[in-house]
Amino acid sequence: MNNEFKLVKPEQLTDNPFNLVGKDWMLITAGNMEKYNMMTASWGGFGVLWNKKVCFCFVRPSRYTYQFMEENDTFTLSFFEENYRKALSFCGANSGRDVDKTAATGITPAESTSKSVYFEEARLVIECKKLYYQDLDPSHFLDSSLESNYKQNDYHRIYVGEIIQCYAKN
Repeated sequence: MNNEFKLVKPEQLTDNPFNLVGKDWMLITAGNMEKYNMMTASWGGFGVLWNKKVCFCFVRPSRYTYQFMEENDTFTLSFFEENYRKALSFCGANSGRDVDKTAATGITPAESTSKSVYFEEARLVIECKKLYYQDLDPSHFLDSSLESNYKQNDYHRIYVGEIIQCYAKN
């Protein structure tokens, strides 16, 4: 982890989780420095499950990041200042199958202590170890309006990760 970051405990985070995920967005990244992909996300959250501090995020099987989430035991969530909104928009609208997102956006990949990939420009990085996954089942929607998020029947897979490290900029 680069020297600009300091290790913080998850319970020391002061960001509003609704703003952090839903408004500010994040990059979900999986893989290693040789081969990785990231995608912008605005669905997810944090909490306590199975007596562990966890995060959860959602990835559609059609996304290139999905294969990296499946193939790796860890992933990161990187959060940025507002001046990176354009880079986050690009990463959400373009596939790593077709374009080198780091070259196109100018963000700099780096390797964490567990060999996960994060970005030096992030202000906050949450590193996670996968604990569980589950495919969303539309037959379990209790509110039928949720179906409007899945016009192509491309239901997300939810990943629950144990938070193993949090890094914040000094």
